[in-house]
Amino acid sequence: MKRIIIAASFLLIGLTSIAQTEYSTNKEGSEYKFEKLAHLDATPVLSQGYTGTCWSFSTLSFFESELKRMGKGDHILSQMWIARFAYIGKAINYIRLDGKANFDEGGAFVDIPWVIKQYGIVPLTAYEGLNYGSEKHTHAELSEVLKGAMDGVLKRAKELRGGEGLSSAWVKAIDGILNAYLGSVPSNVEEFEFESEGKKMNPITYRDELGMNMDDYISVTSFSHNPFYEKAPIRVPDNWTWASSYNVPLDEFWQVAEDALMNGYTFAWGSDVSEKYFNYKAGLAIVPKDKSSIFVSGKDNKNFSDEGSEKKASCFDAPVEEEVITQASRQKGYDNKQTTDDHGMHAVGLYKDQKGTKYLLIKNSWGTTNDCDGYFYASEAFFKNKTINIFLHKDALTKSMKKKLGVK
Repeated sequence: MKRIIIAASFLLIGLTSIAQTEYSTNKEGSEYKFEKLAHLDATPVLSQGYTGTCWSFSTLSFFESELKRMGKGDHILSQMWIARFAYIGKAINYIRLDGKANFDEGGAFVDIPWVIKQYGIVPLTAYEGLNYGSEKHTHAELSEVLKGAMDGVLKRAKELRGGEGLSSAWVKAIDGILNAYLGSVPSNVEEFEFESEGKKMNPITYRDELGMNMDDYISVTSFSHNPFYEKAPIRVPDNWTWASSYNVPLDEFWQVAEDALMNGYTFAWGSDVSEKYFNYKAGLAIVPKDKSSIFVSGKDNKNFSDEGSEKKASCFDAPVEEEVITQASRQKGYDNKQTTDDHGMHAVGLYKDQKGTKYLLIKNSWGTTNDCDGYFYASEAFFKNKTINIFLHKDALTKSMKKKLGVK
C-alpha cells in the first residue's frame, strides 16, 4: 500500500530527537492520513474476474486469515470449488421452490460452511476452475447455460405435476455442465485426489487437516424489522439457505466490528457498493454530508466485479463532514432498496484519519488495480449505512456480547 512518512523534530535538553509516525493514504495526492489502530494478516489480493463470486473470494480470504491466526500457515483455497457446489444446492432449491428462488452467480458468506461441511475444500492449485480456455474467471456463458438448463427442468417439472415426476438425471446434468466449465469432479469427492505439502489428500481429509470448525462462525447484522439480540434470516435473494444472523442495535454492530479487529480477528463484510460515494479507484468509501459535488461518469457492471464508474469530488481528496447514520436512516435505506446486497469483501484492519474518524481497511477481490493495491478504506458512517452483515468467529465477540446473544 502507498505510504507517506510524517516526521517531526525538536530540540530537547541539548539533544535532537526525531519523532516519527507512519501514515497511509488512499490515493496519489490525497490529504487523507490514516493512522493504524489494528492491521491483521491476509493472503494476497486476487481477482474474481468477470464473475459474481465475490462472496466466495471474500469468505475464503477471511478463512485464510483465520488459518494464519490459528497458526495453520499460509493457504490459498479454491473459490471455484465453493462456487461449483453452491450451484448444486441452489439448483435443488430452485426446483423445490418452483423457480421462485435465486439461481445465479451470487451467494452468501454462509454458503462456504454449507459447501465445506458436505464436500470439503481444496487448495487453489488443485482446482482453479478455469476449464474454458481463459486465464481470467468469466462466468457469463456458464451462467446462461445453467439458467437455460434449469428453466428446462422447471418447465418439465410443471408439466409432470401430479404425474410420474422428474427423473434423478437432471442433477447429474447440471453437475456435468459444471464439470465442463470449471473442471471435472468425481461424484464421490473423496476420489478427487491431490497433493498438499507432499501428502496425498482429498477434499475431506484436507478440510479435516485444516481443523476449522464451521460451527464456530456466525453472521451478525442490524435491522430494526427484527427483534434485537435474537436470530433471524437476512431477507436478500442471495441468502438462498435462509441462514440466520444475530441482530444487534447499530452502535453495537459497529462495536462488534471494531472489537473483533482490535482483538485480532478479521471478518467478511457484505455491503452495498453502488452509491456514488463508494469510490474504489480513490480507495475510499464514505458518506459525505454534501454529496452534490460528486461527479459520476460511466456505470458499474451488474456483478460489481471491477472498478466500476469514475467518481470525482474533493471529498475523496481530503476529509469532510460525514452524514450521521441512525438506526432509522439505515433501515429506511434497506426498506426502500437503496441499500442492497451488492458485494462481499474482507475487513483486515482498523485505522483513523487526522480528524479522528475511524475506518475499516478492506481487502477487495478486483485485483491490485487502485493506488491502495486492491484495498480501500471504509468509514464508520459508511459501515453503519451500507453493511448488510458481517461473518466472523464467535470468539471475536466480547464476553458481554456473547451473553446478550446467548452465544456459547
